[in-house]
Amino acid sequence: MTKQPRILLIRLSSLGDIILTAPAARALRERFPSADIRMLVKPQFAQAAAANPAFSGVLIFKSLSASAAEINSLGFDVIVDLHATLRTRLLCALCRAPRKLRYRKDSLARRLFVAFRFPSPALQRHTLDRYMAALEPLGVKTGSHAPALGDWGPAAAARPAEGAEPRRILLMQGAFLGDCVLTLPLLRQLRELFPSSSISVLARPETAGVFAQADPSAAVIEDRKRSSSFFAEFFRLKRELQKGSFDLAVIPHRSLRSALLARLAGVPRRVGFSSSAGAFLLTDRVPFSWLLHDLERNLTLLLPLKGSPQPAWPGLASPPDPFKKFGLPASGLFGVNPGSAWPTKCWPAARYAEVIKRLHGELGLRAVLVGGPKEREVAAEVEKLAGAGACFNLAGRTDLGELMAVIKRMSLFITNDSGPMHIAAAYGVPVVAVFGPTTRELGFFPYGGSSEVLEEFLECRPCALHGSRSCPRGHFLCMKLITADKVHAAAVRLLGRSARVGGQR
Repeated sequence: MTKQPRILLIRLSSLGDIILTAPAARALRERFPSADIRMLVKPQFAQAAAANPAFSGVLIFKSLSASAAEINSLGFDVIVDLHATLRTRLLCALCRAPRKLRYRKDSLARRLFVAFRFPSPALQRHTLDRYMAALEPLGVKTGSHAPALGDWGPAAAARPAEGAEPRRILLMQGAFLGDCVLTLPLLRQLRELFPSSSISVLARPETAGVFAQADPSAAVIEDRKRSSSFFAEFFRLKRELQKGSFDLAVIPHRSLRSALLARLAGVPRRVGFSSSAGAFLLTDRVPFSWLLHDLERNLTLLLPLKGSPQPAWPGLASPPDPFKKFGLPASGLFGVNPGSAWPTKCWPAARYAEVIKRLHGELGLRAVLVGGPKEREVAAEVEKLAGAGACFNLAGRTDLGELMAVIKRMSLFITNDSGPMHIAAAYGVPVVAVFGPTTRELGFFPYGGSSEVLEEFLECRPCALHGSRSCPRGHFLCMKLITADKVHAAAVRLLGRSARVGGQR
């Protein structure tokens, strides 16, 4: 093999798997900086593959014979089959290359598990790990190759526009609490990039406090879409935004409504994601990658504006201390968030209770149960099952500022995939996150190094972007297979690495 070989990666579908090849392609480019590295994809995925700067070019699959002829004419030194289907195996057989590699799919193990619940160690490996293992014979390092901002966004995003900086900037985030917390680094970097500009944030009333605490100088415009007539609120906001005379709107919220509001309000420059329902109303569209953490994905919206974003977790301002109000002791506490807006995101209450009892009995720690008014019932069930003296139940009793203050003081936070999970991560609280219907690949896992995500790698995951009302397959294995022993062990590990055991900062 030559020092800088010609390499072809083959992955014909689907979009998610095309995106998932990015770290593998980046690792190949790091190993062979001057190599000709190309990818063979179906026509509908060519645009996505072309957005990856690691590739020298993209080949479009036409048919077995036509694609084999094209591949042979280009004289590749290495062909890597990252699809491993009958079609790609036949294609590789028709192609001439000194070296052919293939990733291990373990499809039989998946089928046996789904059909008969036969467990297999092979199911514990992530697809990205399988891709990386296929590249080992080329001398590619198989260590940490996490998704990065440069995998997709920078190559396809517009160049920063030259000229006057915007005087008035509007950040539009009308999503839930967790999404808002993950937008805070974007707000902070907008402030750093445009220090002389005024910044306003459009957010729901229940999340406005997050932005106000993170940046007290930012004006918050409340979007009361849940408590008012849709059209009445839409046109009220349109008039208010028109009065603001904004020069720039940065829109991480991917709804048609947000993009339409900015357009009808006359904001001349509107930056958002290419996958937005209102993408056709934007002036700058940044490629959307599921492979990035949502925090970093939001930062790619800065690419068309000015310089390169720097992923960093800015933390949150310190809210008022509610410990006296709720009669909480100054130390020996860990947080538990057993609820979620989506039932399939909820780990069973009995298992939360078992972990609480064990941490209370072994380490003398007591749980502080948190959540909104809708989580009162599940919190009460956990409290009852955990037994007297093991819990303080604050579910439905705190406002947003108090919730943030309580979470900040915890030695540990055990939670479902939820908004409070991101608040804990923002404060540097060690997090044990239980993921069922959602997966890390959706980009919403707790940001930072002080966390563990517990999940089972089932073929049916993720079953939905946010979760669902019931398990589509009826077995709910994504949560049932995560035992109390696993969560307890993760909690002990994090407590052992943390200086917060028995006390708070």
